[in-house]
Amino acid sequence: MTEREKMLAGLPYDCGDPALLAQWHKAKDLVRDYNQADSQDLQKKDAILTALLGGRGERLWVTPPFYVDYGCNIFFGDNCEVNLNCVFLDSGRITVGDNALIAPNVQIYTAFHPTGGAERIGGPKEEGDFAFCKTQTAPVTVGDNVWIGGGVILLPGVTIGDNVVIGAGSVVAKDIPSNTIAYGNPCRAVRENRPANS
Repeated sequence: MTEREKMLAGLPYDCGDPALLAQWHKAKDLVRDYNQADSQDLQKKDAILTALLGGRGERLWVTPPFYVDYGCNIFFGDNCEVNLNCVFLDSGRITVGDNALIAPNVQIYTAFHPTGGAERIGGPKEEGDFAFCKTQTAPVTVGDNVWIGGGVILLPGVTIGDNVVIGAGSVVAKDIPSNTIAYGNPCRAVRENRPANS
């Protein structure tokens, strides 16, 4: 099993694996190019997103700056908007459904580490290279017709159902059911959110 396969399976993996580092550096170069592209050069920005992301539907708008880990583990549905200064740490898979509105400064994390210092850090590598923390992942899934407010943090492993609004500044540590408005730290469903046609 490769380190990438371990990473996506949620098993402990080596962040310093050469293949993973190559993808990490490629993604950093692509987001640098995206963030520095002329604002009106939509063709160039579209080409960069195509090279960066794992997959996407039609009509994706991402306002720079935008930051990722690998990029290739991020998947968008149709008609999605990501506002400025969002961070998608996609060591695990991040899936965003159709008609998503993601406000500024949203952070989506899929990686986590052991809580014990000795277990997390381990010893230095024999060859003297940087010793990355021991890491595992859990995917994050965002359903259809979701609005994630400014400054929200989605933690590893959470699923946001369809037709959900997450209030600004919330920290989402547990799944949020469909058709709800949720907010707080920790985030919780506060009331029902009925679709307009119901």
